This record gives sequence, structure tokens and C-alpha cells, in this order.
Amino acid sequence: MAENQNTNPILDVKGLNVWFGQNQVLSNFALALAPGEALGLVGESGSGKSISALSLMGLLPPGAEVASGSASLFTHESSKINLLGTATKFEEVRGSLISMIFQEPMTSLNPSMRCGRQVEEAISLHNELSAEKVKAKCLSLLREMQLPSPEKAYRSYPHELSGGQKQRVMIAIALAGNPSVLIADEPTTALDVTVQKEILNLLKGIIAKRRMSLIFISHDLGVVSQITSRLMVLKDGCIVEEGPTAKVLSSPTHPYTKGLIACRPPIDKRPKQLPTVGQLEDQSAIVDEGERDLRAESETLYIKDPLLEIKGLSVDYVLKRNLFGKPVEAFRAVDSLSLDLYPGETLGLVGESGCGKTTLGRAILGLAHYQNGTICYNGKDIKLFTKVEMAAFRQDVQLVFQDPYSSLNPRHTVGEALMEPIAFYDSSIGWSQLKSRAKELLEYVSLSSNSFYRYPHEFSGGQRQRIAIARALSVNPKVLVCDEMVSALDVSIQAQILNLLNRLKYDLGLTYLFISHDLSVVKYMSNRILVMQNGRAVELGPADSVYNAPQSDYTKRLIGSVPKL
Repeated sequence: MAENQNTNPILDVKGLNVWFGQNQVLSNFALALAPGEALGLVGESGSGKSISALSLMGLLPPGAEVASGSASLFTHESSKINLLGTATKFEEVRGSLISMIFQEPMTSLNPSMRCGRQVEEAISLHNELSAEKVKAKCLSLLREMQLPSPEKAYRSYPHELSGGQKQRVMIAIALAGNPSVLIADEPTTALDVTVQKEILNLLKGIIAKRRMSLIFISHDLGVVSQITSRLMVLKDGCIVEEGPTAKVLSSPTHPYTKGLIACRPPIDKRPKQLPTVGQLEDQSAIVDEGERDLRAESETLYIKDPLLEIKGLSVDYVLKRNLFGKPVEAFRAVDSLSLDLYPGETLGLVGESGCGKTTLGRAILGLAHYQNGTICYNGKDIKLFTKVEMAAFRQDVQLVFQDPYSSLNPRHTVGEALMEPIAFYDSSIGWSQLKSRAKELLEYVSLSSNSFYRYPHEFSGGQRQRIAIARALSVNPKVLVCDEMVSALDVSIQAQILNLLNRLKYDLGLTYLFISHDLSVVKYMSNRILVMQNGRAVELGPADSVYNAPQSDYTKRLIGSVPKL
């Protein structure tokens, strides 16, 4: 996207300082956004990206305060509005002049209201139209969002739509008042690469058609490079680098920017350890451990008997039952799938949302009932396990969820969360031993033993994911099913977690089923990759072969959708 040369900004922010109590979270923030320009804001979690946007929208959380600064928004009639002024009526500004697309559409949309009604509500707020014209404008917006069936989306509740479709509804709501500035806060983070590409193309088309200005917030530098013309890098609430997107990404000058770029999993090589931002800011901390020898790994991995064998597996979800409770309509999520998982292997599982990745993982864990096929562990069908054997299997095969915050009990301390599974499988262990083991686990995943007494909400996303890993390791498993466990993390924290997983794999002899929609991460982590589409396996092979020389058209499309710097 070409950089806009208009020197008169539509949004002019100067010296913005925001505090949370005694902590300054945004320091001397400034930007000048030209009409029609697409500006990217990047940085780690806590860098101030979202806080800057919430300040401009008047949506700062309780406890946050704008201490000083100015933010001027210029209307189509060239009149000036002070967004930080005490007299500003944000209900008249939000949606009509400046609007925002939030990261998670499922929590932003009302689950008890049909999507069409939610879009109509936004339209009615900014336009005095009859009910008939409001509905017509709503359907027109949904068509502009390129939904496959706008009429169906109009009648649907949020849970009936896919992630990409919900995000399109959110964009429609944001555009209902025809704003001149659109803020998109991590709008593609939870989406698979093909849907992500569709949303980015949709946003680019909308910005060009409506001549709007865009502020695009993301931690994914590849995504930002696809849609913005200018880039600002934030660290600890301060702007550390700014310039044309292509120049900043190709020739970064600040060590922090260099770190953000370098800690992305590389496509062309397989280092044993990814560099992290902290290491790259302190060059003396970098330790080059060389590259993994995948050929040597394969020679030792695949001469063993498979640890897990899946043959002809099919999993159905019942959609409708008759009066007697008998299923009359079902959706086949996994269809006649077969694969082997070898001891010490990392098998990557990729595909679009709804392809059956998570369902396969749940079926292996016994959390989803399968209709046909067999799952054998150590050569024995798990359906033939005794109660004792099943208990041992559940201990051997553990799950690490995508969202560690929702998978950890907010009322339990970290120590309690770690001690509970240990005590469940060995009731003879005393409290002092449980406490000692829990603290050892925390230190093993590079967390302080003092974390034992704290609650999940007191930790960052990356720290919570370490806690979730420690909990899975507490029962000495042999297999970890990692379900999208790094998809919501920024690139620097992601690199730390991937390094941790690789270290644990070699130290403890773990086997991973690594489920993700991020192909660059899967390629870096995996010995082999299985590609799924509509419940079926469409390609399986060595990670480098699948990525560099894909055989199926579907795999080629997935790889072609991966954002590149």
C-alpha cells in the first residue's frame, strides 16, 4: 500500500501520557495520521499499543488516566474535535468519526442477540432512518463484508458463525456510522492463515473504497507488512522506531525492532534455539547452539515402534435428534483418518478452522467420542483398557490448552493448581512434598518459586502458558497435545515458549502433537506435518518437504497465505 503524501493529518496526537496509578503505561506518545493512510502499531504485550487506541476512543479501563497530551480529530468539514477534552461527548464521536474493531469478536458481540440486530443497532445510533431502510443498509453492509450468505448471517447468533464471519460482522458494526478513522486492534490474531488473508484483503479494499484512515495494531510483523504503509514500534509505552513499513522491517535501526524481527521462527533454517528480544538487546546473552540435524533425528525416531497408532478414525457431532433421542443428522468432524505418532517426535497438525484438528486431539484424549476406527497406545486399543490402564493412559497423555487463563481456576493459587493433579495420581504424597514438587516445576519452566502463592490473573499471558505447561508436566506425561498454545502470544513470548518446549522435549523425552494454524511455527517445531481439510488427511510428510514442496493444492493455498516480511 503506497504511503499517503497528504501533509494535513486527519488525526493529530501529541505528548500523550497515560498512567495506571503509579505506573506510566504510555509516555509522550505522538502520531499524525494522514487521510487514507494505513499506520501500523507493533510491539509486545504491555507495550502500550491498545492503551493508545483506547485513549483515543475514551474507553480506558478504571484506574487508567490521561495525565497530559492532546488528540485532535478533524471532521469532513475540517472542524476540529479535541478527543481528550472533558467536554467531548464520545457517544457522538465513536462510530461516526472514529471507530474500533476489537481483537475477540465472540466477547465483543452480544451472544443473546442476532447479528443483524446488532449491526442495525449501530446503524440506528448514527442515522435517523426507518426500520425498513435500517435493515436494507444492514444487509448492504453485510454484503460489503463479503459474507457467503448475508441473509443467513443477518438471522444468525454469533455462536452460529465461524471466527472469520464473526470478525466480518464486527467490521460491519464499526463501519455503520461511516467513520473517517478506523482502529483495528489485533483483528486477525485468532484466525487461521487463509481467513486472515481474506480479512486483510477485505480491510484493504474497504480503506481504498471509503478513503478511510487505518490504525492497525498487531504483534505479527508479517501481517502488518501486508496492510500498512507506515510503522511505529512501541516498547514500554514509548515509540522507539518509526518510518515506512518496508524500510523499518528491512533495515531496522533500534535493537528492540531487530529483536522482534529476529525472534520469528525462520523458514529457511532450523536453529536449536530461537533468539529472544532480551538477548538481541544484550548481544552478550546470545548463545548460538547451531541447527537441528533433522536427518539424524529421523534415523533414530522412525526405527522405533509407534507410541500412538490411529487407524480409520471418524468422529461425528450430532446436529439433530428425533423425539426418542435418536440422532437423525450429524456432522463428520474427523473422517477415516489414520496416523502414527512415534516416541520423541513432534508431529505438526495444520489446517483451517473447522478442519478437525482440535476434534482429533480431543478424541485421542478421550474427550470426544469416536464412531469408527481405533486408537492404540503402546500397541493396545484404548477401548480395551481396564480402569487402571485408562488411568495410566490419562496420566501419560496430557493437554495444553490454547487459552491458559480460562483453563486455570482463577480462585486457586498457582501452587494449588500444580499440586492438585500430583495428589490425584499419588495420594500418599504429603503436603510438604507436594509444595516442594510444585516449586520445582515452576523453576523448571523458568518461573520464580514465589509464584506458588500468586493467582493466575497476576501473570502475563506467556507466564500463564508456562504455568499451564508446568501443570501438564506435574504427572510426568509421555505425550503432550498442544492445541494452539502459542497463537495468542506475541512473537517474543512465543519464541520463549517454543524454546521451552524444545528443551523439555529433549530433557524429558516428550512426544508432541502440535496443533496450530501458524505454518511457520509448525514447520520450525515439527519433524513431520499432517495437513487436514474437512476432517481428512490431505498430506503427511517431513516438515521441510511439506512446506517447501507441497503436493496438494490445499497445502499450496495454506502456505501461499502465510504473511511474509
